[in-house]
Amino acid sequence: MNFQAKKFCAAVAAACGLLGAGASHSAETAFIIPAPAVDQTPATAPQAKAVIAGGCFWGVQAVFQHVKGVSNAVSGYAGGKADTADYDTVSGGRTGHAEAVEITYDPKQVSYGELLQIYFSVAHDPTQLNRQGPDRGTQYRSTVFPADEGQRKVAEAYIEQLNKTGVYSKKLATTVEPLQAFYPAEGYHQDYLVRHPTSMYIVINDVPKVEILAKTFPAKYRDKPVLVSDNGK
Repeated sequence: MNFQAKKFCAAVAAACGLLGAGASHSAETAFIIPAPAVDQTPATAPQAKAVIAGGCFWGVQAVFQHVKGVSNAVSGYAGGKADTADYDTVSGGRTGHAEAVEITYDPKQVSYGELLQIYFSVAHDPTQLNRQGPDRGTQYRSTVFPADEGQRKVAEAYIEQLNKTGVYSKKLATTVEPLQAFYPAEGYHQDYLVRHPTSMYIVINDVPKVEILAKTFPAKYRDKPVLVSDNGK
């Protein structure tokens, strides 16, 4: 679903008196999954970065903005080239890009594996191929973009582990792709849930993710989100 279509949905919802509806209108649920058996040891560096994709970046960004140890979560594009890293072009589904989120985090507070646990459990449905909810296309694929060999090993081991648990109805559709570059999305996409909390798309698809995060990972949840605007971007 492109930006104009999402705006149209919000307008229709407003006309119908649906804006501000509760999470009961959403089909969002959490997958209760085990922690990764393979994880990175705490790094000595004060921060690290992780890039993941799982549907529209608005909701994925919102989830990780509420995770303790995360200092920034930026919506953007990964998987394609610089000259196609804009929303209108990516929305055509032919650029190789996925709508992705770059997470800056303190590995002493939250590990890479713990971020992936939240990603697979709460942020999206990893069994859906090239889609999430109402959004369809390769730009909405479930993908982990490891920054290094260590992240790649953790991601691949965790996917294999989760496929053996029986938690999901089918095998994960998540791919692991080399991170060539991450391109931040346009400013109007950043902090979208915070700036548009009554949009029907946000209310139905994304607000429940944050609520589920609080219930499923209370020790990792923080009420006040860290915003891109707070980081001067």
